Amino acid sequence: MPHGVFKCPRSTRVITPTQTSEWTDMDSVLKQLVRGKALLFIIVLSLGGSFQIGCNLTLISSPTPFIKSFINSSWTERYGEAPGENTVTLIWSTIASSYAFGGLFGSISVRWITNHFGRKRAMIWNNAINIVALGTMITSRFANSFEMIILSRLLFGFTSGLGANIHGLYLGDSSPKKIRGMVTLTVALFLSSGKLFGQFLGLSEILGREDLWNILLGIPAFFSIIQMVTLPFFPEAPRYLLIEKGNTEECKKALQCLWGPGDYKLEIEEMLLEQAALRGERSKTLLELLRDRKVRWQLLSMFIIQEAIQFCGISAFSLYSFSIFEEAGIPVDKIRYVTMGVGLSEVLTNITCGLLIDRVGRRVLLWVGYGVMAVIMALMTLTLELKDYSFWIPYSTVALVFLFVIFYGAGPAGVFPPLSHEIFVQSYRSAAFVFIGILLWGGFTVLGFIFPFLLVTLKSFSFVLFSGVCFTASLYVFFILPETKGKTPLEISEEFRNIRVCSSSTDDTCLETKL
Repeated sequence: MPHGVFKCPRSTRVITPTQTSEWTDMDSVLKQLVRGKALLFIIVLSLGGSFQIGCNLTLISSPTPFIKSFINSSWTERYGEAPGENTVTLIWSTIASSYAFGGLFGSISVRWITNHFGRKRAMIWNNAINIVALGTMITSRFANSFEMIILSRLLFGFTSGLGANIHGLYLGDSSPKKIRGMVTLTVALFLSSGKLFGQFLGLSEILGREDLWNILLGIPAFFSIIQMVTLPFFPEAPRYLLIEKGNTEECKKALQCLWGPGDYKLEIEEMLLEQAALRGERSKTLLELLRDRKVRWQLLSMFIIQEAIQFCGISAFSLYSFSIFEEAGIPVDKIRYVTMGVGLSEVLTNITCGLLIDRVGRRVLLWVGYGVMAVIMALMTLTLELKDYSFWIPYSTVALVFLFVIFYGAGPAGVFPPLSHEIFVQSYRSAAFVFIGILLWGGFTVLGFIFPFLLVTLKSFSFVLFSGVCFTASLYVFFILPETKGKTPLEISEEFRNIRVCSSSTDDTCLETKL
């Protein structure tokens, strides 16, 4: 079937006028998802998007000693002498960092690729690159080439950076306004699920063995094959079809295919209003986005929230967790299962956030999440410094780790995907995702370099720094960020334009979020 063609069975169900374009409180979330192909669409789209990032982030830790051993043996066989320790470390660091560099280049290319191919075809071609990366990774062991591992990780990084951005664009452009938050939050849900799945596969009882490391690192690409086969049976994003392509009929068919029978008059009218407001504006470039004063508050909001997510301290737990759990008396051979329990708690809180986000709103979840995380980080400093004073303190540290992950998953990690999509109108959105991708992968690269030195210098007091980052973000959310729940991108953009941090008391157009 051609990529641009989709077929959905016709239904004889009668839709009353009150049901048309309405997502009533009587309908459960599940019923809204299964009226059409939406639930399957969300799952299939996630397999080539955020799920693969989660897998790639955690899969690399388990086979680390095996890859270093392979580098050593490959070098020795090739040059007749064993490499120095610094050489092995340099090659391993290149393998580890190549994923982040690839992600950065992938995220930068999202605007050009999605504008040229559309959301659907871009995702399919992204899967094709992933399959090339899979072949390169599997054959690297037999070819005795660590360079092929570097190339494969670079390609996996590229497809992760590109795929994650397409995932967010495609899903947001396909979601009705009233459940947009819950639907786009699945980006975070599948990211945490991918991390948990990667931890599970990395167990020595599964694929975490020396003879299977090349298979383990190629696992994410198998999900690309599944998506490549199934995605052609789903439609292109409705908002993309109408606003950018001007095809109202295909947009309506896409909505009916995904969300079930109906005329979707309200959804289509909202898209037409946005299309008219844009007056045929072409998709903005990143430079045009950064120069445009109309979106400066959106860009600042994305910068603060995204960097706060990266520097909130979640990465510290990946390094500290082993010693924290060991100090609490958990047997060494059982710590990996406790770590998986932490990952499971993040998945469950993402689900909880999905049920709450369209009820309580984005702003409340962000503010509470960052505020509680700031308190937890401050307490972590105390418990790590006082761990030798009483037997119960290490156990309280373990409890704080779980609490932090819970509020992280239910707050910033869960809210950011829907928020990043809905605060930009269509002509700015692709460039905005390039900007967000640069923040994500650039920050990931910088954090990887400075974080070890930060821990060596500050040790447990680094958690005070993380607490300050979370506290600053919570203040910004409370005083500045407007609520976006149940609003169109045009309405949200207008609220951002009305923000005044310092203004006269006679200005009636200011938001209540001003300082």
